[in-house]
Amino acid sequence: MEAEKDFLILERAGEDEKTYLNAVTPPIFMNSLHVFDTFEEYHGVDVFKKNEFYYGRASNPTTSIAEEKIAQLEHGTRAVMFSSGMAAASAAILSTCGAGSHIICMIDAYQPVKRFLNEYCIPQLNMQVTFLKGTDLQEMEAAIQENTALIILESPATFVFTVVDLEEISRIARKHNVKTYMDNTYCTPLYQKPLDFGIDIVMHTLTKYLGGHSDVLGGVLVSKDEALMRRIMNQMREWLGGVMGPMESWLVIRGMRTLGVRLKQHQKSAQAVAEFLEKHPKVKKVYYPGLKSHPQHDLICKQQKGSSGLLSLELKGDPEKALQFVDALQLFRKGCSWGGFESLAMVPLYYADEEELEFLGIGRGLIRMHCGLEGTENLINDLQRALDLLEI
Repeated sequence: MEAEKDFLILERAGEDEKTYLNAVTPPIFMNSLHVFDTFEEYHGVDVFKKNEFYYGRASNPTTSIAEEKIAQLEHGTRAVMFSSGMAAASAAILSTCGAGSHIICMIDAYQPVKRFLNEYCIPQLNMQVTFLKGTDLQEMEAAIQENTALIILESPATFVFTVVDLEEISRIARKHNVKTYMDNTYCTPLYQKPLDFGIDIVMHTLTKYLGGHSDVLGGVLVSKDEALMRRIMNQMREWLGGVMGPMESWLVIRGMRTLGVRLKQHQKSAQAVAEFLEKHPKVKKVYYPGLKSHPQHDLICKQQKGSSGLLSLELKGDPEKALQFVDALQLFRKGCSWGGFESLAMVPLYYADEEELEFLGIGRGLIRMHCGLEGTENLINDLQRALDLLEI
């Protein structure tokens, strides 16, 4: 039943066809400002409220429609969209932390977020960061200090798909008055709703599945905490200028209409690919949340309703075999993103230094793959052909 409600949200939430001539899709409001009959009306605008606008850097009607859909999908009270996932992530950090704050961050959280912490927050804002795997709850609680302001999570994390216990981490955080932030891009709101487990702020990179067509950059934050979201919208987004533009917002609306059917196919293909790879004699290990062999299978069943199209694997032999394999693929293109219609393959850590590899606990031959919409059988045939060329 909840899935059916989500499909209606994707199609209709936030839209009022009567206000734009009964058009089946909402218009793109390309204006930079809104005008008023009196100065008093202009002065009284509160952009945090529905259908109140004055300037494009603060908010936009098209963007507002997309935000309403995402807020309802995630069971939040408010969503705020940004021009990129990193704009959203950095806004969440800067809105919950101050100079000298302590942050706990998962080791395999999004790499640019960790660079933002290490290269800006620590040297420029005198913050402290403790990196943890996230699966040991006692270690997590022991790491909390008097000045801990935020716990940064990603579950499943997108290198080896580590899953953390959202409900228990939320309980620990609330006990110590610490905010929690989580990247939910992998599952989308259809397959996981972290706010329901007590997470304070959820982030999505709209570039991935919610956009779905590899034609838009964007990010979004969602929360049940209206005061926090007002601060994020009225300060972090408006002052730093990271608002998503109307054209990009419309593309996200377009993408969300088909999210349910796209995600189902991504999952179907990735599950079949993961099972194929897991049985192949040249494959050392496969990392995919949908596999029963995943070490956190029970927790995944508790928190997630499904898995999406991204997975990782390690081949037998030296790391050079990974490069040979990826270069031999034809349907899987070489590119850094995922979540679009196309299949992708990368060796993301091949050129990483030994210190980073040791920190992550991952070998440089790790292959990350996104299973697109080219057809399950076609993808498996491409993988089989590439594996046949390898001498292992």
